[in-house]
Formats: sequence, C-alpha cells, structure tokens
Amino acid sequence: MTAAPGPANLITDVPGLRVGNAQDTHVKTGATVLLSDAPLTAGVHIMGGAPGARETDLLAPDKTVEQVDALVLSGGSAFGLDAASGVADALRAQGRGFAVGDQRVPIVPGAILFDLINGGDKDWPENPYKRLGARALEDAAADFALGSVGAGTGATTATLMGGLGSASMRLPSGHVVGALVAVNALGSAVVGQGPHFWAAPFEIGAEFGGLGPAHAFPDPHLPQTKLSAHANTTIGIIATDAALTQAQCTRLATAAHDGFARALLPAHTPMDGDLIFAAATGAQPLGDPLSDTLYLGHAAATCMARAIARGVHAATPAPGNPLPCWSEL
Repeated sequence: MTAAPGPANLITDVPGLRVGNAQDTHVKTGATVLLSDAPLTAGVHIMGGAPGARETDLLAPDKTVEQVDALVLSGGSAFGLDAASGVADALRAQGRGFAVGDQRVPIVPGAILFDLINGGDKDWPENPYKRLGARALEDAAADFALGSVGAGTGATTATLMGGLGSASMRLPSGHVVGALVAVNALGSAVVGQGPHFWAAPFEIGAEFGGLGPAHAFPDPHLPQTKLSAHANTTIGIIATDAALTQAQCTRLATAAHDGFARALLPAHTPMDGDLIFAAATGAQPLGDPLSDTLYLGHAAATCMARAIARGVHAATPAPGNPLPCWSEL
C-alpha cells in the first residue's frame, strides 16, 4: 500500500469523525466543530505568541482527563470562546460528557482567531458565538464544505482571504491522518502575489490548483505580512484513527506545526496565536510504535500544509471582503 489521500480528502476520512460549520455572513465570522460518537484522546501544542484558547491546560499529558467530547475552532477573538460553550450545552443535553456523580460535564476545548476588523458588522447586541457553536454541532457530518465557511468565513492572510481547509492521508501502515485548519495568518500562503502556494511541493494531484512550485521567489528574509492589522492566528486540528496516548497526541500536534511552516511565510510569529489540537480515535493499534509514530507525525505535517493551501484556494468572493480571494487572481 502506498500513501494517498482518503476518498474525500477531508479530516472525516478518519472513521467516526464528523465536522460541522456555522457562519454569519453579515458579521463575517463563524465556528467549526469536530466530534465523534465516542470521546477522543487529545493533546495540544501552541507555537504562536498570541493564542486564545479554552481548556487547553487539561490536555497536558500529566492531567487527569485524557479525552474530549469535541474540539471547536472559532472566529471572534476572545468573544469566540463562547462557541465552545454552545457546543458544551448541546452535548450536555444529549447526555454526553465526563461523569461526575449524576452530572455530565462535556469536555470541549476550543481555540479562536481574530477576525474583528475584516469588513463585517461587529456591532452585535449579543455575542453570537454561543449560537454559532450550537448550530455548527447540529451541522456535523462526514461531508463538509471548505473555504469561506465556519471558522474560516472571515479569515484573511497577508495578501488573500483565508479560509477553512482540510486534507487526509492513508499510510502504508493502514492508519489514517486528517487535518482541519482555519487559516487567518499574519503571513502569506502564496509566493509573492501568487498564485503559486508555498505548500506546492506537498500537493497531491490538483487539490489546490495543480500549478506546482513558483518559478521565482521574492526575498525570503522580507516576507509580506499584515502586521499593522494585528488580526491573525492559524488554528487547526490533526486527527488519526491510531491508538495514541495523550502524550503521543501532544507529540503529533507538535509535529503538525511543521505544516504551518511549510505553507505559511512567516509562521509562528509573536502576533499569531498558532495552535494545533491533536485527536485520536484509538480504533487502529500501532504496529511498530517507533516507526508508526514517526510516519504519523510526518503525515500530520504534510496534511496540515495541504489543508492550509486548500483553505485559501477554496475561499469565495463576498461583498465587503478586505482582500481578494485566490480564485480572483
């Protein structure tokens, strides 16, 4: 067996996973939720200098609770943390969550990106993110859209609109790895003014245009950024069906950050909140733990790079967008 994308080339190629999106195009923002029918072993790694997150401390390998009920990505900066509350309330109503006596407490870590100055109307009378989180959970399915949806609705990069991206890979070991990412980077996903992607060496088929690598490169020491906007952060999830511990999930999330560095220039800056969750369903045992975890980490990085490019590639034009979409180049 050779390494190849799953049938949908989405994170939901990992059996049992579902993704839901909800957006408000008037506000130019949204939320995305990942969940499965059973709790997921999870970890997290943060490499950006300006993160915004909920319940990430409990994902450390030395903490008691090792599994989560859902993971949430949202726009809205600190306001967007309420999206996870909407998901938690809905899951509690379904009887899901960590058992504490006769109570159920859903474990729903989340991360947010800054999209408050992207051209949408942010003068809301009531924080919309709890509602968006609950709607995203209702929308959860194996098939979902990419681009200007969910947490990627109002996302931007230095030169183009960002978006929600996903990609997958089935390894020769039989394990499946998938990435889900909301691209709102300080830097750029394309070389110069585009249209070639930095992630081009990792593209499979024509999943983000099939243009191949750029023929010329600008000075890599002086990359384009949106530094003056302070409106950044790329947040993502890497998932697998491998049976991983919480410590191994943390290592998987760490390895996946290489995908940020391969697809965005620059990445992991002081003004980005770059964060990656990792989640494992545990359905497929490891064969050779050393070899399998090595290739799972490498697949995580390449899937994440491809997912970033796919998110920017799939963004669609909308009134009031502060930047063009890749499709308009």
